[in-house]
Amino acid sequence: MAKLAEWGNDLYTGKRSYDFVGKRKWWFLIAAILVVASVLVPVAKGGFNLGIEFRGGNEFQVSQVQTESIDKGVDAVESIAPDAEPKITKQNSTTMRVHTNTLKNADQGTEVRQALAKAYDTDVKNVSMSSIGPTWGADVSKQAGVGLVVFIVLVALLMALYFRTWKMSMAAIIGLLFVVVVTAGIYSVSNFEVTPSAIIGFLTILSYSLYDTVVVFDKVRENTHDTSEQRVLTFGEQVNRAVNQTLVRSINTSVVAILPVGSILFIGAFLLGAGTLADLSLAIFVGIIVSALSTLFIQAPLYAQFRVTEEAVKEHDEAILAARPQD
Repeated sequence: MAKLAEWGNDLYTGKRSYDFVGKRKWWFLIAAILVVASVLVPVAKGGFNLGIEFRGGNEFQVSQVQTESIDKGVDAVESIAPDAEPKITKQNSTTMRVHTNTLKNADQGTEVRQALAKAYDTDVKNVSMSSIGPTWGADVSKQAGVGLVVFIVLVALLMALYFRTWKMSMAAIIGLLFVVVVTAGIYSVSNFEVTPSAIIGFLTILSYSLYDTVVVFDKVRENTHDTSEQRVLTFGEQVNRAVNQTLVRSINTSVVAILPVGSILFIGAFLLGAGTLADLSLAIFVGIIVSALSTLFIQAPLYAQFRVTEEAVKEHDEAILAARPQD
């Protein structure tokens, strides 16, 4: 702990520094590659693995099962409805969830219930069935899209007013979009189902990303408010110092947020089989990590890039560099 405190103190005083801003072109290149990959992966896979709420179909809950075999459930469904394309997940040690395409009629649903009861060696009364239409998922997607647009517009306006510059606001919004796209790409790679819970998770990470961004940008504003009056650091170096000064706080905040979500994801979803938590926790877990990296490597360096092209800042930086002793 003493070494960690010393490390944090060195970062704050400038004794130790990591060049986040100076190497921004590399970070932007990596970010562009990640964005392109995040867009291409779902396209190559033929889209996301949409849950039943978005594509419609039938859901069967099989409780008091005597076996957790997924293959037995698949064979049971396909023996009655060959085109059902069943997807089976383990809810817990005694419950299996079965999703299928929309069945032809109620009689076929009854036959599938009986087949599942036989496959999992349980009473047919322990097999429940429900039907879900795709319009509900479409409404959720529409509302989520509206919420995202409204959130971004409000964030852009509020940050522009709070920091008194549209360039900070623009850097923050670009960072938010990067977080959403990359998180969605990673989610697609995992092949987890896209459910309403996952959508909620995606919207949740926006608030976390915004919080981390405001903390860093507040320090950036503090360091750069008198840029023209000091003759020691260039504008980019001042922004970089602010990022280093808030680095420990960003790491601590991220770790504190990741630990409980990671517990839900890895212990609850995988070890205990609480499948309903997997979609929500994965979106938040990945989003927290990407958000922290975005603030450090994308948003703060991007704001510096926006400002260093200003004539007054260029003249100030050139004067400082010219006054420094040459190696």
